[in-house]
Amino acid sequence: QVQLVESGGGLVQTGGSLRLSCAASGRTDSNYAMGWFRQAPGKEREFVAAISWSGESTYYALSVKGRFTISRDNAKNTVYLQMNSLKPEDTAVYYCAADTLVLITTKRDEYDYWGQGTQVTVSS
Repeated sequence: QVQLVESGGGLVQTGGSLRLSCAASGRTDSNYAMGWFRQAPGKEREFVAAISWSGESTYYALSVKGRFTISRDNAKNTVYLQMNSLKPEDTAVYYCAADTLVLITTKRDEYDYWGQGTQVTVSS
């Protein structure tokens, strides 16, 4: 089992920045891919970014590419999402997820473990 706890959400103005963190505990001895997803009210949970265990491979949704950066510190069992140039449409609950079976994936259904989410609100 892997437990994930997100932090760093909050209220920010358009154009501002936030850095989300996701701390993993439990079965952290296995290599696992990590991802960030988000869910706005009334919408499906959507992929935001993913990173492989080594950090060498990353994927981004087109809507955030060039503004968001995913990274990880395996010594701290933590993955980060640096969000710059935030827009009101980035408002959502952000979730981190871990996948112990694949190198990296953008598919929500392939992730095994999820955090409880952290709210990000971008005011116009």
